[in-house]
Amino acid sequence: MEAISDSKWFLLVCMWVFLCIQVIQCSVIYDKKALIINGQRRILFSGSIHYPRSTPQMWEGLIQKAKDGGLDAIDTYVFWNLHEPSPGKYNFEGRYDLVQFIKLIQKAGLYVHLRIGPYICAEWNFGGFPVWLKFVPGVSFRTDNEPFKTAMQRFTQKIVQMMKNEKLFESQGGPIIISQIENEYGHESKAFGPPGYAYLTWAAKMAIATDTGVPWVMCKEDDAPDPVINTCNGFYCDYFSPNKPYKPTLWTEAWSGWFTEFAGPIQQRPVEDLAFAVSRFIQKGGSFVNYYMYHGGTNFGRTAGGPFITTSYDYDAPIDEYGLIRQPKYGHLKELHKAIKLCELALLSADPAETSLGTYAKAQVFYSESGGCAAFLSNYNPTSAARVTFNSMHYNLPPWSISILPDCKNVVFNTATVGVQTSQKQMLPTNSKLFSWETFNEDISSADDDSTITVVGLLEQLNVTRDTSDYLWYSTRVDISSSESFLHGGQHPTLFVQSTGHAMHVFINGHLSGSAFGTREDRRFTFTGDVNLQAGSNIISLLSIAVGLPNNGPHFETWSTGVLGPVVLHGLDEGKKDLSWQKWSYQVGLKGEAMNLVSPNVVSNIDWTKGSLFAHKQQPLAWYKAYFDAPEGDEPLALDMSSMGKGQVWINGQSIGRYWTVYAKGNCSGCSYSGTFRTPKCQFGCDQPTQRWYHVPRSWLKPTQNLLVLFEELGGDASKISLMKRYVAAVCAEVSEHHPNIKNLHTENQERPDEIRKPKVHLHCASGQFISAIKFASFGTPSGTCGNFEKGNCHAPNSQAVLEKKCIGQEKCSVAVSSSNFADPCPNMSKKLSVEAVCAPNV
Repeated sequence: MEAISDSKWFLLVCMWVFLCIQVIQCSVIYDKKALIINGQRRILFSGSIHYPRSTPQMWEGLIQKAKDGGLDAIDTYVFWNLHEPSPGKYNFEGRYDLVQFIKLIQKAGLYVHLRIGPYICAEWNFGGFPVWLKFVPGVSFRTDNEPFKTAMQRFTQKIVQMMKNEKLFESQGGPIIISQIENEYGHESKAFGPPGYAYLTWAAKMAIATDTGVPWVMCKEDDAPDPVINTCNGFYCDYFSPNKPYKPTLWTEAWSGWFTEFAGPIQQRPVEDLAFAVSRFIQKGGSFVNYYMYHGGTNFGRTAGGPFITTSYDYDAPIDEYGLIRQPKYGHLKELHKAIKLCELALLSADPAETSLGTYAKAQVFYSESGGCAAFLSNYNPTSAARVTFNSMHYNLPPWSISILPDCKNVVFNTATVGVQTSQKQMLPTNSKLFSWETFNEDISSADDDSTITVVGLLEQLNVTRDTSDYLWYSTRVDISSSESFLHGGQHPTLFVQSTGHAMHVFINGHLSGSAFGTREDRRFTFTGDVNLQAGSNIISLLSIAVGLPNNGPHFETWSTGVLGPVVLHGLDEGKKDLSWQKWSYQVGLKGEAMNLVSPNVVSNIDWTKGSLFAHKQQPLAWYKAYFDAPEGDEPLALDMSSMGKGQVWINGQSIGRYWTVYAKGNCSGCSYSGTFRTPKCQFGCDQPTQRWYHVPRSWLKPTQNLLVLFEELGGDASKISLMKRYVAAVCAEVSEHHPNIKNLHTENQERPDEIRKPKVHLHCASGQFISAIKFASFGTPSGTCGNFEKGNCHAPNSQAVLEKKCIGQEKCSVAVSSSNFADPCPNMSKKLSVEAVCAPNV
């Protein structure tokens, strides 16, 4: 055989090296410490932003704010029921344009965690499953069931192939670094037994076989088979370890707040506790944290699940439902990310050495191979601060907090010490008024016309509607003899109706007789009420209403909705009359839905009624429409629906969502960041409507003649509906002289380090605003919180003047917290600067 020349050998070696470099540059693998991206271990911060819960016009801004907040990646579910509304018919347009969303993330230089599921939970209608899947013959969800697995595999492969075609996996040079199959299956796996484990194993193998070139994960699933990584979801995950020692410790859902249900309070999570939880996780070896949610957004249309989940999915996230930054949550987490990234090399080099610093205090110390050192000093006492000694230096640790020392010397961050501003947002009326009101009353008698189906007995609601509408009419007739005692001065009969959920309005001969509602905790309810029957034939019409389909639980596809009885009349001369098994007529949806009244492009033959809204004030089952012009400015918009009862609302044919002015019940007695967080701990909005304002995306509006249509079930005063704008009304900050400062690490050898290293108060109004006034300023010992600051015994008289000189007329400003900036009012005493500034729009 002819010898290979030196030049050919050189060429082959070069090609081999080039291929190796390409593999390294476009690869994601893992070891026990972290994900390894392009040959480098990384600590990654991610945030959940769900593309259909905002608009394409919002996506780029949300992604940029996430990047500016110190995130490395964006996490999103894939919403099967949006993308495949009927078998084999796909929709990836508008808010559903998954590829465009991922490309915008890539454009921003961020990674993607793609949670294909396709079960997602997410407080989303039917957990993300299309309702048609329920009616596939022989199907059983999320178990070893061939019809289900066939459909799941087809959709999963569809999404993976879409990503491959667009070269969006990191192995192709794209941004997707990990993908998820299934979702929070651990509890269901135990409930299903061996078929559950068989399904779990199949799902993992199916996902791996798609050959994406990036790792797959399963969250809350301890039995995830290799090479799938099992991950943690929860308020805290420092207790968590993966099921194999060679897998990294990943936190796929760090719950930044909690969802809201109609009739429930607003749940908020203090950022001090969230930062504490993340720091605990990182110091225990965690290397990936995803905030669920980072921007919660809006459940437009009928996408909210639960049931009873609100249209708002704000989640107390760092970016609020409208796309505005929520301070101090956003800023404090941003500072946390900076501090941890300063420790990254040491954190990923070795396991920590733990040292006790007291009963509740510990030090976790990390040493890098290059000799660097990083330390986390923790105080787990929820009520008392700790003064500890570490490396011969003294440190003060507030209760329930962790201090981060990237050089084992200087504290650059403490989880309980918030130095960023707090933003106070308000809703203000816009200059846009609703005009040309018209009304249309839903024809209750149509529930018994030729468009109905009639059968003996009561039918389950979803089996009839297939979720094409929230509404299903159940109607039957009852003949009353003229000799009945109640017709001659006796007690009215009582109607007893048992429902499996979720709400119901009872009509007798076309008149509303009463309503009843379930709750998220107990969907089933009973209506009991006196009914006004007359001699002869009477029509009993029950309007059963779904408020979102269930999204979790074993075999939730088998759960019932609607009136399944019994339905019984009590108080007749014969005693009781069971109506459950007589003939019932069914009509899916409302006449207004069938006529497509919500569309601005449909010429309807319905006669809308013009004139005063007063006569319709308490009219049930009423449609309203009006027009409005788009308001000036670019602030986010919302409808104030507090004057209405319950229903749905549309703008220019697009559904804003369900509204319901139901008052919140809970315990809103207070909120402390310290101590283990659980959802009942920090509740707000008790005895107020659970949701009052409903997001109106500006991109849905035309300059003039925007069509508002709403359907009201119970009755309300539509004349008081108003279009509001959300804006930052004031910003506050409170920073002590000794606030931790990242600049401490970078200025030790520079000139004038004291001036550079002093902490600062940073005030920043929203874009398009300026600081118009300083409402409060005090350097000394002020007390209180934002909106309620008070001067203490120690106060620098020039505080107000210094802040006004620096900040008035500016969109943002910074003021050093130091005695040199203010006349020192009390030497040898620890001081702080508290400020409240008013923000106003630029004219």
